[in-house]
Amino acid sequence: MKKAIIAMSGGVDSSVAAYFMKEKGFECIGATMKLYDNEDIGVSREKTCCSLDDIDDARAVARKLGMPYYVFNFKDEFEQKVIDKFIRTYEQGGTPNPCIDCNRYLKFEKLMQRMNELKYDYVVTGHYADIELVNGRYMLKKGTDESKDQSYVLYSLTQEQLAHTLFPLGRMSKSEIREIAEREGFVNAKKRDSQDICFVPDGNYSAFIEGHTGKAYPKGNFVDCSGNIVGEHSGIIKYTIGQRKGLGVALGKPVYVCKKDLENNTVILGDESDLMCAHLEAEDFNWIAEKPQDTITCKAKTRYNMKEVPCTAHCEGDKVIVDFPSPVRAVTSGQAVVLYDGEYVLGGGTII
Repeated sequence: MKKAIIAMSGGVDSSVAAYFMKEKGFECIGATMKLYDNEDIGVSREKTCCSLDDIDDARAVARKLGMPYYVFNFKDEFEQKVIDKFIRTYEQGGTPNPCIDCNRYLKFEKLMQRMNELKYDYVVTGHYADIELVNGRYMLKKGTDESKDQSYVLYSLTQEQLAHTLFPLGRMSKSEIREIAEREGFVNAKKRDSQDICFVPDGNYSAFIEGHTGKAYPKGNFVDCSGNIVGEHSGIIKYTIGQRKGLGVALGKPVYVCKKDLENNTVILGDESDLMCAHLEAEDFNWIAEKPQDTITCKAKTRYNMKEVPCTAHCEGDKVIVDFPSPVRAVTSGQAVVLYDGEYVLGGGTII
């Protein structure tokens, strides 16, 4: 009998993934990764991914399914690999995506390491994505429900990890998942999806960074694209590329954050046209498909919630160069660019 560790976040998706694996006859254990204490992020009983409330919900579903259930303490790894990088990227002027790092370093590194130690066969998650073996190579595919597809945050999976990962929800819709959860009487059947970064439940990233580091990030100037001072910003970490709201300047027209100058502690504002970009470079690139020897034509996403757009891509040493025939809005360092060929993820990396 095949054995699977079910990564249970406490949400409805991972709960139904556990249900499916039990139905298929797998020997299963449920596992929640304890990534922080609620008090560590400034809340007492907030409903956030992997919080104490979620552990209670995951345990209740595991008990209902007759599965052993464990909590694995990965707090130190989460602090080092996710939170520290999150802060460092903001301090360096970028905009991080900690969900990608959590998948990479916790779910599909630490949890798979635990899988090997326990001599289990698979790690199972509730992601909306799929895996297919194509000509001897494991390929990551988009989830059928386009509104929930999570392939973008999974681009870092290696061939070894893909071979030992199962995504039972990949061909299903969210509505189908909730129907199953209600039918089976799961405690979290109607639980809302988490929308924010788990360790910043109120969405105030700059306040979290200031509280976590104890640093004060100094005010500086807003300048236009010609270098003219047009206002004062309240700390460079508080702004992201493409931001329009909350700037506190009135220039008689909509203006957007186009660039951040760390050396001079300035934030450059411009028109929406100043956000458009036809070229990017990416590093730390993971190819799921075979690494191309020449320029390829494909599609790309430079943010999670955007439609794929046509592009060409080629490798230059350790970097991948992506060019767009039609400029893309608000390409941002620290975010990921993920390349697609139809349903298949070719690979992805960090925009520099």
